[in-house]
Amino acid sequence: MKKRIMVQMPITAGIKSVLEGRDDVEAVEFTELSEDNILQHIGQYDAALLSIAPFTPRIIEKADRLKIVARHGVGYDAVNVPALTKAGIPLAVVGIANSVTVAEHALFFMMALAKRAIVFDREVRKGNWNIRYDHIGFDLAGRSCLILGFGRIGRRLVPRLKAMEMEVYVHDPYVIQDAIATAGAIPVEDWRAALPAMDFLSVNCPKNAETDGMIGAKELASMKPTAFVVNTARGNIVDEKALYVALKEKQIAGAGIDPFVIEPATPNDPLFQLDNIIVSPHSAGVTQESLFRMGAVAAQNILDCFDGKLNPENVINKEVLS
Repeated sequence: MKKRIMVQMPITAGIKSVLEGRDDVEAVEFTELSEDNILQHIGQYDAALLSIAPFTPRIIEKADRLKIVARHGVGYDAVNVPALTKAGIPLAVVGIANSVTVAEHALFFMMALAKRAIVFDREVRKGNWNIRYDHIGFDLAGRSCLILGFGRIGRRLVPRLKAMEMEVYVHDPYVIQDAIATAGAIPVEDWRAALPAMDFLSVNCPKNAETDGMIGAKELASMKPTAFVVNTARGNIVDEKALYVALKEKQIAGAGIDPFVIEPATPNDPLFQLDNIIVSPHSAGVTQESLFRMGAVAAQNILDCFDGKLNPENVINKEVLS
């Protein structure tokens, strides 16, 4: 009997490239992602390839055949990992498949903010040529940036900022500090104490109980009025209400935000009423190249699980492998 994969998104070229030639596997595109609908069907599948829909304990309880859950990405805050672990089911992510992509997006935000991209584009279209004197941009060279997180993305952001001749600082208590220095950045133990001196703060850490809401009103108020916050990680690591106040009252100069607490973000989001923020639709990890890589790695994780050779480096709850 063929092993069946529930693919909770359109089946991409990357997914197809890996599954082609496997006659023992059937991939089914499944896009009605309400919990009730998934509950009705999950018992018919041996694997689930997830996009962004929550994967809840109720679903896991009904997943009698499930051998693996694979994320089409690296974030997994919508997946109930304890329930998966209790059921003995591994959760696999795509490793470094979109790390370069997110690092580039963080740099893109910084450049767009520094060069006043949004306001220049808007005003020039209206014939306001003098905006170049009224709203002058600045160089990234010589500016400082504190990166929160030295994982797959933070490690790749450091050389990109160094190439822009920026002063790069990194806080990550869970890595060997010598690795940060070797990468050309300055390790920071107390990131809150370092904030007042920074021109940019880049959030590149996972969302968990420790990081949820950790950049709030107090942290934002401690920053320079000329500083910027960039978040390409997860929603509410930077408290959205506090960020709105800080931007509106010009406590900080601006922000670049990719993820939101509620997604899709709604048009009436208060942040969208401000002109000192640039936003994107949680697309920092999405490019033509990264979509292919993520699909290929996610599909390979599933096949490797079926074949008994799943790479532990891609597994979040490694304890189930033993």
